[in-house]
Amino acid sequence: MLGTDFTHGSPNWLDLGSPDTTATGAFYGRVFGWDYEPGPAEAGGYGFFRIGGKTVAALGPLTEEGAASAWMVHFMTEDIHNTVRAISDGGGRIRMEPMDVMGEGWLAQATDPQGAEFAMWQPGKTGGLEVASAENSLLWAELHVPDPLAALDFYGGVFGWRSQEMQTPGMTYRVLSVREGDQERASFGGVAPMGDAAGGDQGGERPRWVPYFHVADADATAAAADRAGGSTLMPPVDVPDVGRIAWLADPFGAVFALLKPDPQM
Repeated sequence: MLGTDFTHGSPNWLDLGSPDTTATGAFYGRVFGWDYEPGPAEAGGYGFFRIGGKTVAALGPLTEEGAASAWMVHFMTEDIHNTVRAISDGGGRIRMEPMDVMGEGWLAQATDPQGAEFAMWQPGKTGGLEVASAENSLLWAELHVPDPLAALDFYGGVFGWRSQEMQTPGMTYRVLSVREGDQERASFGGVAPMGDAAGGDQGGERPRWVPYFHVADADATAAAADRAGGSTLMPPVDVPDVGRIAWLADPFGAVFALLKPDPQM
């Protein structure tokens, strides 16, 4: 599972673009107990979700014309310029060229060949999230695309990720690991065929990365999201050897998932 000892290719940042950061901050506060702290004026409205003073995610206004509210998973890179070249060589598209973010690190954004958007973060003063895998924080990152094998080839060429097949009811799921270390301990996410995975075709399913948040009670958290103005795309369900999961959308349509892990994971 995810930790905060980030290595090349591991998820190290997570943020959300929203048309209304105040309302969105209040929603996630009610769902996960997060505190939203707006950043300085020079950050352009970009702020941070925290638990106990530690950053679990970030939130900012939508910046691209026509963009829809969505969560964006960032992956650590040791050399953002080399990673951008690898993305282009692999058939991906660079949406934002590498930029220095006030000395905190280097940021770039891309779209993979099947249309899933993601970002890269090369640490400067900020290495990444301060909490991961704990309750109410990022636990897993899942890619949904029409062709999982093509995705493995692309991301393997960019980040050197490894994968391992896992059979689940009705489909083959592929667990992703960073390029170094024990493969199981280095796992951080998975790839599922779009439409056959959790969430199915609900919520306007399209190629995308979906963040899973660790929760103590998936049913109670899904109910809290509904009360706060969100919607349930897939009600809580038990997945053997994984845990209890649910797919939700916030009031502005950003999709995310819940996971109460199986105690033996």
